Parts: sequence; structure tokens; C-alpha cells
Amino acid sequence: MTVSTELELKSFVLLRLGERRFAVAADETAELVAPSRVFRFPHRTPKIEGVILRRGRIVPVCDVAEQLIGTPLTTRRFYLVALRRYGQRTEWIAIPVTGECELINAELTTASASDEPHVAGWISHGGDVIEVLNLDALTPGLRDGPLGTAASSRPDDQAGRENQAEARP
Repeated sequence: MTVSTELELKSFVLLRLGERRFAVAADETAELVAPSRVFRFPHRTPKIEGVILRRGRIVPVCDVAEQLIGTPLTTRRFYLVALRRYGQRTEWIAIPVTGECELINAELTTASASDEPHVAGWISHGGDVIEVLNLDALTPGLRDGPLGTAASSRPDDQAGRENQAEARP
């Protein structure tokens, strides 16, 4: 057996936020789209700047740059439309990126307990060690308030029914 057949290579999408590169598992990526109009509206969900319309879907835009590089993005080249899990459901989210994206194969080193919650692991590519993002920890979810309330209000969700009952006068 050769070394290349012993390694378990996985596919990742490399993305650029400012001067840094990050990776997202390719199976969590739906598509890469050119910047389109962001519809902004009053809401109380932190980390959501608005929504874009894509393939008949309303896709929340989550600018994660400030969390990852310390400053929000001022320019955008693309939106990486990725999959985010909300309990048993999977929804699309759009992450603004500033540069080209690239599909690569690499071996994943899983995150350790000392890594930040948004780090799913690490890959090596082109002499760089790159963070693989855990989108479930990085983007808004059930724990973040109003988005979670809306996401939990499905009729078949017992927690959503309990939350609705508590909210009634």
C-alpha cells in the first residue's frame, strides 16, 4: 500500500477573508455566488446582516469576518453558500468572502479541546496551516435568540410549542 492510499483525504473549499484563508468542508458547501443585493430589515438576531435571494430561497447573510479576523468586511467578491444545521434541520447560509475560493483535497487534523469552538480542525495546504470552520458554532443558531425561536416554532417541535405557550399572556 502506498502512503497516498493510507491517508483519508477529504475535500475542502478554501476561502479568503481579508489576508487570511480558512476552509469549509466541501460537503457543507452548496455553491459560490457573485455578490447580490442584501436585503436588510429590522431584526434582533445578532450576526445576521440581512438576507439574499438564491434559487427561490431566502438565505441569511452571516458576516463572520469580525469574529475570525477582527474586522468586518468592506468589500466582497463572492458569497459562499453553505449548509448550517439547526437541530434536525439543515438550512443555507451565505458567508461573504473577499477573494477566490479553491476546492482542494487534504487530510483533516481534528480540533483539540484547547481550540476555539468555531474550529472543526486543521489542514495543511501550500505550506500553510489553515483552520477548518465549524459553521454550526460560528453562525447564529438556536442558542442565539429570535432566530432560534422562529426555527423552533414548527408545529411538530415540542420545545417550540412550549416556548409559544410561555410567551402568551
